[in-house]
Amino acid sequence: MDHLILYCRPGFESETAAEISDQAQLAGEFGYAKTQSGDGYVCYVCQQPGGAHRLIKLLAFSKMVFARQWLACGERIDELPAKDRITTLVAAAKQLPQCGELVIETADTNDAKQLATFCKKFTSPCAAAFRRAGVLTQRRTSKLPRLHLFFQDSSSAYMGISYPENSSPNPMGIMRLKYPSKAPSRSTLKLEEAWHTFLSLKDREHLLEPGMTAVDLGAAPGGWTWQLVKKHIRVTAVDNGPMEQSLMDSGLVTHVREDGFAYRPNKTVDWMVCDIADQPSKVARLAADWVANGGCRRAVFNLKLPMKKRYQAVVDARETIETLVTDLPGHYILDVKHLYHDREEVTCYLRPTDTV
Repeated sequence: MDHLILYCRPGFESETAAEISDQAQLAGEFGYAKTQSGDGYVCYVCQQPGGAHRLIKLLAFSKMVFARQWLACGERIDELPAKDRITTLVAAAKQLPQCGELVIETADTNDAKQLATFCKKFTSPCAAAFRRAGVLTQRRTSKLPRLHLFFQDSSSAYMGISYPENSSPNPMGIMRLKYPSKAPSRSTLKLEEAWHTFLSLKDREHLLEPGMTAVDLGAAPGGWTWQLVKKHIRVTAVDNGPMEQSLMDSGLVTHVREDGFAYRPNKTVDWMVCDIADQPSKVARLAADWVANGGCRRAVFNLKLPMKKRYQAVVDARETIETLVTDLPGHYILDVKHLYHDREEVTCYLRPTDTV
């Protein structure tokens, strides 16, 4: 397994390629990335046999910013016979370790959507054949690797594995959330996805408790505030624009008409959240300042990326934040992820290492 496939948002192939190239070289697995804009995935080819398998065990998937999912595999399997794809795939799968689950996927592109019906119909008979051949366990289990079939079209696919404990649990690496009709804006899904991505179930139970306090910078009309109010957290919403009236009627929101970059609370709050559209370096310094000077205990914020050098903008912002918090008592951790509900931005979570 010397090919590493990484799914990503279409249009972010070059950022995904730059990131995996940097991380692979740091891990001593040299190679090169094959990309094509709009494909929705990147193929990193390792120079040494087994390099991709070593990478998905050495690197932490949660620390990858732009990759939605990854799998270690060999070269693409082409010219699958339309009347009997399964025989060829079963033969190829016997070179892999036994797996506990099969997922059949495509890239998240308009061109690939036409394959969705094919993949859905193909999954059941393919899984049954793999079980008969001993490639899959008889019952689904997360204790073994996950077997992936990543189709480019109905006759060609990459076959590989990922480890459930070090990959995305979601099909195609996409967390699909239902838009709550009562929320003031669709941006609410970005914060909801951030909760699920960065916080474990135990974290969410203990760190998003009723009665906690938060500041939402750039809050109007209240998409992120809505998520906090839903948790019965008291929110200071900072924005010169109007807030959704239903949020004000909740009794949990105080609206401060002030510049989000200038406002500071009188005492430390549990959370600072920020979706201000400004330069990523400026927002990075803002968030770090809040933590460094005791404005908040934890922060979730978005960095709007420039049209060019998006990966470098993330690297620079991370360095800025880590420099500003490095001398604080205790230790802080910064997680950064290009979430499914993000567009030209990434979401960051800055918190102390004593998280539950």
